Amino acid sequence: MTSMSSSARPLLNRRLAEFGTTIFAEMSALAARTGAINLGQGFPDTDGPEEVREAAVRALRDGRGNQYPPGPGVPELRAAVAAHQERRYGLSFDPDTEVLVTAGATEAIAASLLALLEPGDEVVALEPYYDSYAAAIAMAGGTRVPVTLRPHTTDEGPVFRLDLDELRDAVTDRTRLLLLNTPHNPTGTVLTRAELAAIAELAVERDLLVVTDEVYEHLVFDTAEHIPLATFPGMRERTVTIGSAGKTFSFTGWKVGWVTATPALVTAVRSAKQYLTYVASGPFQYAIAEALALPESYFGAYREDMRAKRDLLAAGLAEAGFGVFRPAGTYFVTTDIRPLGESDGFAFCRGLPERAGVVAVPNAVFYDHRDAGAPYVRFAFCKRIPVLEEAVGRLKALAG
Repeated sequence: MTSMSSSARPLLNRRLAEFGTTIFAEMSALAARTGAINLGQGFPDTDGPEEVREAAVRALRDGRGNQYPPGPGVPELRAAVAAHQERRYGLSFDPDTEVLVTAGATEAIAASLLALLEPGDEVVALEPYYDSYAAAIAMAGGTRVPVTLRPHTTDEGPVFRLDLDELRDAVTDRTRLLLLNTPHNPTGTVLTRAELAAIAELAVERDLLVVTDEVYEHLVFDTAEHIPLATFPGMRERTVTIGSAGKTFSFTGWKVGWVTATPALVTAVRSAKQYLTYVASGPFQYAIAEALALPESYFGAYREDMRAKRDLLAAGLAEAGFGVFRPAGTYFVTTDIRPLGESDGFAFCRGLPERAGVVAVPNAVFYDHRDAGAPYVRFAFCKRIPVLEEAVGRLKALAG
């Protein structure tokens, strides 16, 4: 066997050279090693509705989805997604030509970018952004152009806001696509109707495609409202809307996501998706079809449960001395560690398990402009109330 010389080309594709082990894997390993409470990675510590889980068991037993499901997704789920979009937002999609089921939202994002980008195309994305965005843009050969959400003080407290002028200035003749996430992970910002209308006008004016990650659509709190960008004038024909069952029904391991868009856009995304997984999550697709038809009382109770958990954790973090950005959506709280005399989120998070027995994630991993994200740390509140209470109790050690 011959060995590679030290001068040989690196094994990893240079487009992916900057992407090593994700911060979630590192922090989850740290939690396991130290016995700390893991508020880093965003997954619930309880399963979703029992009737949805039983629907998956029933599908398995009945032999539905145990072999390859149809490439676009099982008809029942495609119909349920279309009905959901119509019922909630008045958006009409043909389940046969305008809905595509994917292996979670992460694959939907990757397939969309691989399908729609040519090498050198610029993608404008709101920073901080979920780490898979940067990797998927790189795999497609695109160039990411971050527009940073910045802290603002409001009557309701500090929030992260989009500067629309900065967004307009980021668009060039090389811009192919806007990649939006609202409700926004990690900041918890929910774009307003006025902001979305301005984004829609910009997209139409500059003839841009838009991919919108709306996986937290059912987790908006207080007076915030989730409005799909595809509902705005001129956007239905240029927007790829991405949804996910994992965040809405607390079955993140099932990896069931979907795309809704025009037939031409769905065909393009499917062309890439079919060579990634081809198909996935067969029996679970039938279960999620039933989940999407749950009564509104489920979605309301789920939202209220998460709001109560948000309030518990946000109050505890404030008592521990953090600056707290109260999220309008998602199940994450972003905090500022500078009131604690800290400024390096990476160092803070790596030391937090030993100091307080809790794991969080440094927001800087979601930034190209690492300095802009350096003092911010994200905590997940999609956990059981006793777990959050224990975490809050431990974090109070920081204030002492």
